[in-house]
This record gives sequence, C-alpha cells and structure tokens, in this order.
Amino acid sequence: MPERYPGYDVLNKRNSPSWNDQTRRVIDERLAIDPDRHLFFTEEEWLTIGAVCSRIVPQSVARPRPVPLAAMIDQKLFAGHGDGYRYAELPPIREAWRRGLAALDAEAQSRHHRRFHDLAPLEQDAILTAVQDGSVREPAWRDLPPRSFFTKRVLHDIVAAYYSHPTSWNEIGFGGPASPRGYVRMNFDRRDPWEASEAKPGRERQARRENARVG
Repeated sequence: MPERYPGYDVLNKRNSPSWNDQTRRVIDERLAIDPDRHLFFTEEEWLTIGAVCSRIVPQSVARPRPVPLAAMIDQKLFAGHGDGYRYAELPPIREAWRRGLAALDAEAQSRHHRRFHDLAPLEQDAILTAVQDGSVREPAWRDLPPRSFFTKRVLHDIVAAYYSHPTSWNEIGFGGPASPRGYVRMNFDRRDPWEASEAKPGRERQARRENARVG
C-alpha cells in the first residue's frame, strides 16, 4: 500500500523550530522504551497483554520500529498514571487490567484449554469479539463488565498508546506537539508549510520534495 505521507518523518523536526527542549525530552523518552521490559505485569500477564496488543493493533513485521504497546501500558500502570477519572462500572485501572487479563485467560482455557497467548490469531479474535459484545461465559467476568473493559480499557489504552508514539505520527501526518511553533492554518483542508503533505494520485514525488524542504 502506498504511503499516505510519502517521505515524511516527524523526527526530522527534532532540531527545527517546531520543538523545544521539553518536547524533545518527552519524545526521546518514548523512543527509548524497552519493548521487552515490564515492571507492573507478572510474567503470565505480560504474555497475555502482548497477545492482546498484537490483535488490537497488528503491526507489520517489516515496520522499522514497532510501537512497544505492551511496554507502554506497563510503564503507565507501574507509574500509577491514570485518566484523571474512572468509570463507575469498572475498578481502578490497575485492578481492571489485572482482572481483565485473568478473565481473558480463563475464557481461553474454557473454550480451547489453552491460555490466550497460545491461541491462533482467529481464536484470539473470537474471544475479543465475545468480550466486545458481552457474550463471554466465564465467572471471572462476573464483577467486570466485559463490554466496558473492552471499550474503556483495551481499546482506549492500546489505541491511545499507539498514536502517542512518534513512529505512528508519520502514518497520519501529525507534526507532534505544537510547542513552541504552534499551528496557524486551522481551517478545514488547510495546512501550514511545515506540516506533512498528503499524497494525491500522481503527486508522490511532489510530496517528497515538499517534506524534504520543510522537515
């Protein structure tokens, strides 16, 4: 599939007026996350969360730098960072993840006599679909509403982690935090000259030239 923003790499902005020192520090920290390191999840939970992340946001093996989704969620939970609010039907974020991962493994054992991470991708998808629509069977879900867990924890946390990582910004043409430069052309279908240029049929070469000039 052709790139939507051919030749665009948000990291080319690192030493430009688009970012200040604080922005660079935050982005450097995200890029330095070790995909194999976990401090919050147990070994069993780590395997399960890794499998869940791979099904919610599959990443190509050819991707130069995959987003370390499981490690980013682990880091968030270990640091005690929440959303600043909590849905009444769900327990606190740490408890919700621990109970949810245990329930996923229980569901996998009940249906296939294997843990979630040992299942084939289509089997994993079927269980996640059951969680999404609330058709799970295991008692482990009794006090953990499966649909709320799927929507407000699984989707919310994994997708948010994915699009908070700099390597994902290239896919959507995002220029990163608007500090200190900011954005001026805020109307629909307008772009500042330092923003990524979306490819149109027959315009890929032009987009590469523009991104090279303003990166």
